[in-house]
Formats: sequence, C-alpha cells, structure tokens
Amino acid sequence: MMKKLAVVTAITVGSFSTFAATPVIFHDGVMEDVIRAQEEFTEIEVSKLPAAITKALGKDYPGASIDKAYVNENEEYKLDVSHNDDDLILYANKTGNWIEKD
Repeated sequence: MMKKLAVVTAITVGSFSTFAATPVIFHDGVMEDVIRAQEEFTEIEVSKLPAAITKALGKDYPGASIDKAYVNENEEYKLDVSHNDDDLILYANKTGNWIEKD
C-alpha cells in the first residue's frame, strides 16, 4: 500500500510541475488594444499643457523649448523638446513628474 501511495504521489507531483513549467497564454488581442489605446497620444497646443509640466521642464531642462505636445487618455503627456542642440522626447504626468517609457 505504501508503495502505491508513493507512486501516486510521484505522478501527481510530476504532473503539477509539468503544468507549472508550461505557462498558459491567452491571446485574443484585447489587452493589446487596451494598451495601444492608452498609449495613443493626441496632439494638443503647447499652451494647453498643465503649468506643473512647464515648470518641471524649466527646472530640469533650463533653456528647453517645447516644439509639440501630446496627451493620452490617462492624462500622460508626450513632449517633443529642443534642448542644447538635442531633440528629446519626454513623458510626464499632469502633476509634472517625469515618466519613463520604452
């Protein structure tokens, strides 16, 4: 009886590890659409940027100028900026905190 119990236990544990090693991936494109929608930015006038963002830009990038501004549905802002002969793309939230995007 103990021998059968050991075999059954070994089989059961082995089958669990097989499932654990193989991740289940559901792919129907829904999450990609949600992420893409959140990442889509719409161009806005630079004058429509929250004051906190322009203040943060002046503090962290003195002398920088904003060439174009964009916003997404999460109120994240994308800025095309000229600074010291460089063209930068910066992201910030509405309170002027910088966001890192890939």
